[in-house]
Amino acid sequence: MMEPTGTLDSRAAPASPPGGVEPPPLHDLACVIHVHSTYSDGTATMEELIECSSECDRDVLLLTDHDTLAARHAGWEGWHGSVLVGVGVEISPPVGHFLAFGLDREIPHAEIDEAEIPAAVADAGGFGFAAHPFSRGSAMAARYRLANRVGGKPHGWTALDDERLAGIELWSLTTDAAEAWRSPRDAIRYLRHPERALDGPPPHHLSGWDRLCATRRVAAVGGLDAHQHGVRVGSRMLSPMSNARYFRLLSTYAQLSSAPTGDGELDLAAVYEALREGRSYLSVDAFGEGRGFRFWGEGPHGAAVMGSEHAAGEWRLRARAPRRGRMRLLRDGATVAASDSAALEHRASEPGVYRVEVHVSAGGRDRPWILSNPIYLR
Repeated sequence: MMEPTGTLDSRAAPASPPGGVEPPPLHDLACVIHVHSTYSDGTATMEELIECSSECDRDVLLLTDHDTLAARHAGWEGWHGSVLVGVGVEISPPVGHFLAFGLDREIPHAEIDEAEIPAAVADAGGFGFAAHPFSRGSAMAARYRLANRVGGKPHGWTALDDERLAGIELWSLTTDAAEAWRSPRDAIRYLRHPERALDGPPPHHLSGWDRLCATRRVAAVGGLDAHQHGVRVGSRMLSPMSNARYFRLLSTYAQLSSAPTGDGELDLAAVYEALREGRSYLSVDAFGEGRGFRFWGEGPHGAAVMGSEHAAGEWRLRARAPRRGRMRLLRDGATVAASDSAALEHRASEPGVYRVEVHVSAGGRDRPWILSNPIYLR
């Protein structure tokens, strides 16, 4: 087993962002979320996953093997060189799945209803996100009438109004891509060039998330659902969906209020707090690293950061991106301000749920690059 070193670059944002207004000092850690290992149905060992995370410049690896915390019990949680490992679990009832973190024991879900899982996780001291919550099932399986035979049925999460649900996996990269395939040719194209399909979460995911946020805070993360299906030949894993490839596509950046300490337990708790509170953003790093993005507010009640909730009033909302893009500020899902630059400012006097999207041109078309969590002005 690799030994943690207890050291890490703080990953703080640049001190002088475009626009001349300083955002709150936060420290960004790039997380790969929803990853499987050989402890369940993944093909990569923990050593391989940590090495891959390091090579891909990922700071945090959040493992979610199906229904087991074996990696935690084996002592893998904590710092391993520059990579912080957190061991969660994908609780896998017959229909919807649940990504749970902060647990020290498995949740025996066979004896409880699916809707009771978030409560069981909370009672055990953890929190979690509904995995691929808006799943509609495989378009290809439905087209060939194979859904009941090959597992192409929808496997979303029905109880999304549960207040014990910290949030949702807004974009489940592999699952969402596979559900969109309408023919084997689509699957082959994706496996050859997955970056060509990085068009953001499906629109009904975004609209569904906006509806949920209208009534309560719902944090969003981006997950890979990475299994690295393939064949092992000696010490090499031959896979069209290699972790080394997928870890570079999509990341969720957790924003810590202070630099990591090198203490694995404390730093993991800080990462979990940021994700649970929605102090994070999704970045398609295949189009350029999103590290350093900021979205904050200045108003009558002090400063607001992503995920925070405040009384509405005269607020000045600001966003900064690491480089130029087409920035949009959305209120309750509708665009209220836009800027073709690396900065955006807007006077927000109306209550609403405000979030930011940054788009760039890639592959000859407009693509989402960064998706923020909201600031809630009630």
